[in-house]
Amino acid sequence: MNRLKQYTIMNKALALLSLLFVFSFTSCEDVVNLDLDAGETKLVIDAEIIWKKGTTGNEQTIKISKTAPYYSTSTPKVSGAQVRVENSSGNVFTFNETEAGVYVCTDFVPVIGMEYKLFVQAEGQTFTASEKLTSVTPITKIEQALVPDFGGGEDVIEVTFYYNDPADQQNFYLTDYRSEFLIFPEYENTDDELYNGNEIKARYSHEDMMPGNTLDITHRGISKNFFNYMKLILDASNSNPFSVPPGNIRGNIVNTADSKNYAMGYFRLCEADVVSYLVK
Repeated sequence: MNRLKQYTIMNKALALLSLLFVFSFTSCEDVVNLDLDAGETKLVIDAEIIWKKGTTGNEQTIKISKTAPYYSTSTPKVSGAQVRVENSSGNVFTFNETEAGVYVCTDFVPVIGMEYKLFVQAEGQTFTASEKLTSVTPITKIEQALVPDFGGGEDVIEVTFYYNDPADQQNFYLTDYRSEFLIFPEYENTDDELYNGNEIKARYSHEDMMPGNTLDITHRGISKNFFNYMKLILDASNSNPFSVPPGNIRGNIVNTADSKNYAMGYFRLCEADVVSYLVK
């Protein structure tokens, strides 16, 4: 009788544990929205002047928005701002608003090595930033190979592009990859500390990359300061700058009247080589 009683107690205990186990799995399917405190709203100035090889570089775009709560599905656009860029020769390039938060200049003149200064007046505040236009060496060739998937899956396609690093200077590069199989671009930061003056090759692979896909490669020359800024972002977000880093990473855009009320973003000027590669 005692033995039967023990079995009954054990069976009830196992049943209870099984039930809790099932509940734990079903509860994982529920979406839990945490009640997060909203941080201070800040201006976001996306100011990349990018001179693509083979173009005049006369049309450039700067976007201005605001930070939004974590669960927000939209980004507040900032209209009515005054945006201009001046170069060290005194030339002024005005950016006019073409749609909410989008400011376009159609007569920009890019000059390698020249310093440019950004001026933004928005919502009663004035912001400035300075940077030089950095050159880039062109992509010389692109190769494709099938390589093992170290995760244990099927072999994956790997695309490799090459460029020659100048020997007489320290260089920094930022490359982004875009394709129909990517929701967001993927970025890679590179410097020439170990490869100065040599041919550099950059490899890219993705498990969803298939023959027939077009891989758009944008290879930029960037400044050392912007390289360090992007390194912080990519290290904090696992190479996806569109994810949320654990804290604010400040760029070079400052508020002229209140240093604490800075804008997010980085004013940078890059020459870039852009290649569209058809995956075989």
